Amino acid sequence: MPMTEQATGAQHPQPRARNGGPSSASVEHLTGAQSLIRSLEEVGADTVFGLPGGCILPAYDPLMDSTRVRHILVRHEQGAGHAATGYAQATGKVGVCMVTSGPGATNLVTPIADAAMDSVAMVAITGQVASAAIGTDAFQEADICGITMPITKHNFLVTRAEDIAHTIAEAFHIASTGRPGPVLVDIAKDALQAKTTFSWPPTMDLPGYRPVTKPHAKQIREAARLITQAQRPVLYVGGGVLKAGATAELKVLAELTGAPVTTTLMALGAFPDSHPLHVGMPGMHGSVTAVTALQKADLIVALGARFDDRVTGKLDSFAPYAKIVHADIDPAEIGKNRAADVPIVGDAREVIADLVQAVQAEHTAGTTGISAQDRYAAWWKDLDRWRDTYPVGYDLPDDGSLSPQQVIQRIGELAPDGTIFAAGVGQHQMWASHFIQYEQPATWLNSGGAGTMGYAVPAAMGAKAGMPERAVWAIDGDGCFQMTNQELTTCALNNIPIKVAIINNGALGMVRQWQTLFYNQRYSNTVLHSGADTDGVPAKGTRVPDFVKLSEAMGCYAIRCEDPADLDKVIAEANAINDRPVVIDFIVHEDAMVWPMVAAGTSNDEVMAARGVRPDFGDNEDD
Repeated sequence: MPMTEQATGAQHPQPRARNGGPSSASVEHLTGAQSLIRSLEEVGADTVFGLPGGCILPAYDPLMDSTRVRHILVRHEQGAGHAATGYAQATGKVGVCMVTSGPGATNLVTPIADAAMDSVAMVAITGQVASAAIGTDAFQEADICGITMPITKHNFLVTRAEDIAHTIAEAFHIASTGRPGPVLVDIAKDALQAKTTFSWPPTMDLPGYRPVTKPHAKQIREAARLITQAQRPVLYVGGGVLKAGATAELKVLAELTGAPVTTTLMALGAFPDSHPLHVGMPGMHGSVTAVTALQKADLIVALGARFDDRVTGKLDSFAPYAKIVHADIDPAEIGKNRAADVPIVGDAREVIADLVQAVQAEHTAGTTGISAQDRYAAWWKDLDRWRDTYPVGYDLPDDGSLSPQQVIQRIGELAPDGTIFAAGVGQHQMWASHFIQYEQPATWLNSGGAGTMGYAVPAAMGAKAGMPERAVWAIDGDGCFQMTNQELTTCALNNIPIKVAIINNGALGMVRQWQTLFYNQRYSNTVLHSGADTDGVPAKGTRVPDFVKLSEAMGCYAIRCEDPADLDKVIAEANAINDRPVVIDFIVHEDAMVWPMVAAGTSNDEVMAARGVRPDFGDNEDD
């Protein structure tokens, strides 16, 4: 978001040295490029994903001498951006990517937009033509600051070597504080080549940027009053809770209130899936219980969530009986889609911690006159009935072929504890959100807001680079995989042994599902498979390219699995290999669909539990 949208409030800290204490200022005479690399070292950037080119080349020379910054050479700039995002989401640190000018920079537009939609702290460093050539349509010139202005939290054009150090410090500060987001630093080639002096820490000058972190006490008290008086409350938890590191506080609040918890696609793992208070993921493909709980709630407490269209469905019919408590670090989100009865601006961790104290005070004062357990008894009776009647599930194919849901479920069940899962976009993404249990934060990475095909492989690469001790699985589709699979070469050459499951149904699955449901089964340009016959039998799944041969050519261990009897054996084999990337081509049934579903543009009241199955909630529940 633009810096001007941040409210005034808490002071920002000065940059600190890598050991956590203030660095003693010492002046050195360096080139701008050397200043850039030294600045990255001082802000604690230990990994940079990038691809060199003419205008950024001066920076790559001193990078070669750095012992504190690891550079991972990607095969495409989009891969660098998604890898930086995956690194940031898995580690909680700022992700960094660095590319050259023109097409190098414009290839970052998609991952920058992706990071902006999902509030990911990322710093993108791009080379720019020499300052005297800016605006002349010079070779490989692009106004990347202008292009990315709507999709960055802030961006900088640096034309003087002496501005590099403080700009990098400011970029990392902006990216990681308040609502996290991508910051772009575009540096002219002559600024990288010029001589300057370097000292650390630099003085940051960010007038107007004072993100509010501490919530207003009066709003907290009013929210606590509504929580203790509600009959049908829901805690609607978004990705902001993960960004704030507020998962422990959330668990305390949920157990204190006894209210049901829904976690959005971006918040999976913020609250344990197995917890009895968890009623599932809301949204277009959310659980019936979560979708219906929001619809029938009399109070929604939104924590780090933004009431996006995938959650609300038809906005004017969303949660018609509910008062809204909306807490967010970004004041621009509050009231944007749904008016808030109690708006709270602040960091989710501080908001939830204060809410815990305020709810405890309400309980101590005895103002409610009844325990939460008794007050919510009828509510939980309804919730449990919906949960029992309409669980998320699937049917095995009649022809004995692999079920994609079963494949994903078994990957989750057989994965080591603490495994990080990254998903592409589409059916496999939704199945991964439903059929893998997320018990810990930062174990689920996906492109939620932008819905970017090609996200999974490079994001998994970034996550594994940042968390090498953790197993990392990419759950991808045969469509998504064909967009960024070249980064498997990067993984193989840089000892980043991710595991990739290709859910290969031979089609652009989610689009095909819509064509089945809404376009009379007219499958226009969604078929990916070759249609070739194998011994007179039409081949299933995408066979051109041959994903096994392709993966082997990129230095991976690759397997194809078509028989359900081989499923566990193949997954175990993949889990046992940790010296190279592993790719499994799962040939799955092409007609599997994602359920539940709320059709685009319709009310959440019209949720379908399965094809042709509209839940029956009873006339007495329509009050």
